[in-house]
Amino acid sequence: MEGLMSPVDDKLRSLSLVDIFEPLSTEEIERLNEQLSGVHLERDEIFYTPEDPNEKLFALQTGRVRIYKVVDDRELTLDVVEAGTVFGEMALTAQRLRGTYAQALEPSEISVMSRDQLEHLILEKPQVGVQIMYLLGERLRRCETRLEDITLRDVLARLASLILSLVDREAVVTRWNLLKIPNHYTHEQLGTMIGAKRESVTRAFARLQDEGAVELRRRLIHVADVHTLRRFAGHRGDGEEQTS
Repeated sequence: MEGLMSPVDDKLRSLSLVDIFEPLSTEEIERLNEQLSGVHLERDEIFYTPEDPNEKLFALQTGRVRIYKVVDDRELTLDVVEAGTVFGEMALTAQRLRGTYAQALEPSEISVMSRDQLEHLILEKPQVGVQIMYLLGERLRRCETRLEDITLRDVLARLASLILSLVDREAVVTRWNLLKIPNHYTHEQLGTMIGAKRESVTRAFARLQDEGAVELRRRLIHVADVHTLRRFAGHRGDGEEQTS
């Protein structure tokens, strides 16, 4: 039918939208697509484990992926990767998945790149290397912020800070002029992202609701008052428990 994209065209388009591939021309994207292996992931599928020894760079074209570790039988989410970026275990890019798991949070499409393929691409197109530098710098900043949150802030402040981060990365404005986080996060998932137990997250979220900072509509988080949320994110100990 006229106007509909073929599966190949759709894959080329999604690959061209991956951040580090933005400097590539249409012809270069087509060549890259021919070289990379594509993988379809089902929801909750774990496709990388600590036992995987190979250096790989994953280009996430559609879907979302969670990177997490298991510490003392508890999961700690290190990052939630959105479509349009890369992640992986590769010394060349200073990225590390060692000791971690990668799990699809929803049906996802990824392309897999080897170290040799990435080295060749950077030599051929240095702008790709520059894009990787920017990407790693931003991720380092996020990691430093999260480390500060987990070590220095109480559960309430950590949760408020996380919600603000999700707003920056995902939020859309609703017709009620609220900021909606369009992806569903359970209290248990939020807990793995801030190093807290589900019960602690539930109490902290209820506090934010009581203060009018957030609302829960159809299982999705809506931010009603960003200023109040920021106040709690910068808060230090007001009687909330200090440990998870």
